[in-house]
Amino acid sequence: MADNINVEIAPMSRVEGHGDLVLNVKDKKVEKLIFRIPESPRFFEAMLEGKNWDKPSHITSRICGICSVAHTYASIKATESALGVIPNDMILKLRKLIIHHEIVQSNVLHVYFLAAPDFLGVGSVIPLVETHPAVVDIALRAKKVANDMVRMIGGRAVHPIRTVVGGFTKLPSEEEMLNMKEMLKSLYPDLEASLGVLKTLDLPAFERETEYVSLSNPEDYAHYDGNIKSTDGWEIDPIDYLDKIKEKVVQHSTAKHCWAERDSFMVGALSRFNINHDQLSDNAKRFAEEFGLKAPCYNTYMNNIAQFVEIIHSVDDSIRLIDELLEEGMDEDKAMVEVKPKAGRGVGAVEAPRGLLIHDYTYDDDGKIEKANLIIPTGMNYGNIERDMNAIVPAIIDKSEDEIRLACEMMIRAYDPCISCSTHFLNVKLVNK
Repeated sequence: MADNINVEIAPMSRVEGHGDLVLNVKDKKVEKLIFRIPESPRFFEAMLEGKNWDKPSHITSRICGICSVAHTYASIKATESALGVIPNDMILKLRKLIIHHEIVQSNVLHVYFLAAPDFLGVGSVIPLVETHPAVVDIALRAKKVANDMVRMIGGRAVHPIRTVVGGFTKLPSEEEMLNMKEMLKSLYPDLEASLGVLKTLDLPAFERETEYVSLSNPEDYAHYDGNIKSTDGWEIDPIDYLDKIKEKVVQHSTAKHCWAERDSFMVGALSRFNINHDQLSDNAKRFAEEFGLKAPCYNTYMNNIAQFVEIIHSVDDSIRLIDELLEEGMDEDKAMVEVKPKAGRGVGAVEAPRGLLIHDYTYDDDGKIEKANLIIPTGMNYGNIERDMNAIVPAIIDKSEDEIRLACEMMIRAYDPCISCSTHFLNVKLVNK
């Protein structure tokens, strides 16, 4: 136990990008507790200005190598909305199929490689190769299947090239679809084995009721499409996101903070679970029950468990989608719908692995972008991360400095932040006087 604590971890480990934990405690009272983001701005919104309608999805997929599919589809949906393009059912099912497996590969990466070491008492995944080799093998197999799924549908595992505004430049063959189904079925024994391991993890006891926000769709567990919905009772069409989601600049971050009904909100797997749990597959519901994950859940550390439950759902739902696509037939003549440039504004909202992702484009008459706005999931979470840490530290202030530091690091990692993606540039207008 220490009355005074001065901690600065710069940068934190096992998160994407560069983020710093700064904690100052004096006489057992928190004086400063922030998650500092010092990374340089990315300028992607500026890069999009003047670009033709067929370019943004390929540019914005480079915002993130982990969430390249989500950025591709948020971009495509924004453009299609602006240009009045309506994809057919086959295109939509293939899009849902590919986005499932970005969710799987990212959730596997976080649950097994980034979060699990905290609960198993080691500093990284490397020692787990010796202590828990079966777990590491399971994670590698699952991630390979997910990567292969994205590659077979999108043309490559990262930054897909076949999925474009209007549809697909090439469809997977029937043989590839059947192969994908067998790959997915092969994961079930590994997922059952993982259940046994993950149930032994001792997650910190923590609760802080907050606002949760995600896409929601009465037809399925919304990853690709739906309205933006809050546990605080509001629901809006994505085109109206500015009516609810606000951004502000904070001094210690190159990424903005967001708020809606309250001073912060949470997005991500736990938010999706709290809002959409009834839409999960029966198998995923069974896994959630085994973990004791019930909605509403206010323990942020359970985001890791919600991510694993989503892996189950994505595998189950992918098999369903493949069966439907094979039964209906893969028709190359339906791979693309017509696209005609025109002036308009469109908003594309999807669920990236880390939560709600929004692309907002305004096009001119020639189909070139006049204005772009992107709001990234991790940017939406920053304010909530800090409020969670400010809630947990006073409750454990009598513990050792190392225990307090670890609890804060685990809290940040529970959000699975993608820091580089979230850094944006502040617009400054100079006025001559």
